[in-house]
Amino acid sequence: MIVNHQHLRAFHAIAMEGSVTRAARRLNVAQPTLSQQIKALESRHRAALFERRRPPLTLTPRGRELFALTQRMFNASDEIDVLLGDSIGTRSIRIGADSPAYAARLAQALIEADSESALEVRIDNASETLARLKDAVVDVAIVSDPPMDGQFFYEPLFADYLAVALPQNHALARAPVFPLEALARERLLLREKASKTRAATEMLLASFEVRPVRTFELHSREAIREAIALGLGVSLFFSTECPPDERLAFLRPDHQGERAQLTGYVVCRAEQRRTSVMRAVLRAAETLKSLSPRPLKVAAPSPGQLPA
Repeated sequence: MIVNHQHLRAFHAIAMEGSVTRAARRLNVAQPTLSQQIKALESRHRAALFERRRPPLTLTPRGRELFALTQRMFNASDEIDVLLGDSIGTRSIRIGADSPAYAARLAQALIEADSESALEVRIDNASETLARLKDAVVDVAIVSDPPMDGQFFYEPLFADYLAVALPQNHALARAPVFPLEALARERLLLREKASKTRAATEMLLASFEVRPVRTFELHSREAIREAIALGLGVSLFFSTECPPDERLAFLRPDHQGERAQLTGYVVCRAEQRRTSVMRAVLRAAETLKSLSPRPLKVAAPSPGQLPA
């Protein structure tokens, strides 16, 4: 009896995701379609492949045996695509990122490599971006200091440092560096608690025992830049988040705590690392590494870095 290839792909995606919903997003098909394909596969071969129908789905012993085979099968299929030079020109690449600057640079590099590639870019914080990658809403992510997870592949892209942002009429705006202890006399504008920038800022202040006069919380880079321009306070940004603005000055502080610095990664699902799309993404990312504000010295993230 010949096995239906589409049914096997549906099974493989659901087994990997543990969810029909996430598998449907990953394959870009309707959820009822996948459910029907699994039902048809089990019915045709008289084999129960999942213990239950509610997530998280778990495999039966027969399902685990089949999953081991489909892993080899689809890995081989991806390698064949690479060998035969599968083009990405007609592919749509969905990028999620917590760094608007590097998301734009990666999109530019991909378009320069293949002008017909269709791109979609979503910007969010690191934890939301990783959640979108896990749920197959995006194909690749650019995230800062992500937690280590065996289901993902990580490639370092850039390393960054904090800079102090202050209005152009500030007394220190023309200084060569910003004395960190001067923040004790300032109103400090902070991002939301889930922000990597805020976590790094708080680590830096704690390392040197600096306590600002007062803090205010604003939930976007744009809002903080406008508040600084209005003279409401100062803030800290990573250098890649400091586009030219004639109203503001960006100074490197005289001290940088090592843990307050940041590394950005290109992240994809481990099993998709060798697909033609990801090979194109990683080639494009390689051309951006020379733009890193700090030298790249790391190979992979490790537990205990900045919280997501």
